[in-house]
Amino acid sequence: MASTQQLEDLTTQVRRDILRMVHKVNSGHPGGSLGCAEFLVALYQDIMDRKEGFDMDGIGEDLFFLSNGHISPVFYSVLARSGYFPVEELNTFRLINTRLQGHPTTHEGLPGIRIASGSLGQGLSVALGAAQAKKLNGDKHLVYSLHGDGEMQEGQNWEAIMYASGKKVDNIIATIDLNGQQIDGSTDTVLPMGSFRAKFEAFGWTVLDIEAGNNIDAILKGMAEAKSLTGKGKPVCVLLKTVMGNGVDFMMHTHAWHGKAPNDEQLAIGLEQNPETLGDY
Repeated sequence: MASTQQLEDLTTQVRRDILRMVHKVNSGHPGGSLGCAEFLVALYQDIMDRKEGFDMDGIGEDLFFLSNGHISPVFYSVLARSGYFPVEELNTFRLINTRLQGHPTTHEGLPGIRIASGSLGQGLSVALGAAQAKKLNGDKHLVYSLHGDGEMQEGQNWEAIMYASGKKVDNIIATIDLNGQQIDGSTDTVLPMGSFRAKFEAFGWTVLDIEAGNNIDAILKGMAEAKSLTGKGKPVCVLLKTVMGNGVDFMMHTHAWHGKAPNDEQLAIGLEQNPETLGDY
């Protein structure tokens, strides 16, 4: 099990990967990717029970589904640095015929990718299917999913949320990235969602908060609590409060970097704020 410092060092390197990937092709979504770096590093390096290698059936291990697939840069970086495919392949991000498309896809067989995602609002439905399959197979492992707060404006989510509690799917932990930003502005400006806690609880879920969603120790503690709440007849929701663009000062707290790549000067500044820890690809 990695130490907190090792997880923080990996997170710093993941931030470098994100910046370099979107800069190279002048395309991609750095803001939400940077905001979820700590969470995905902690998830893959500590929280999930993973087996060696990769297969699509996922029997005998925890599974993760990324619903807000536009934050693929952080997902690809964490997968590569967790051993799913060569780190050097990050250099092909968003190029023609690459396995690392702008939104994750399955047709090229990239290890670690279980669903094509990025059409927002669909990931929870798929994750619930996987969770029920585990129950049918007698597999005691858990299913994790990640969703954007702006994504929760999609109606399909709420059908899935209702279904999960109605069918007592209690082996799933769905995390909502609460950064308060989406592509057109703040979530409160585009469409206020009110209290996520009140909504999920009204739909029969168990809900917990991780207020410091960019702090490794807080994530580990909060997700350990979430795991302890599974298997009790209710699905579990984690409300993860993060900062969009975390770790790069000029990208933080604004929707402006939701889907915008840094130029050469901005890349240099971002990399200076995140010194190399494990080696660039």
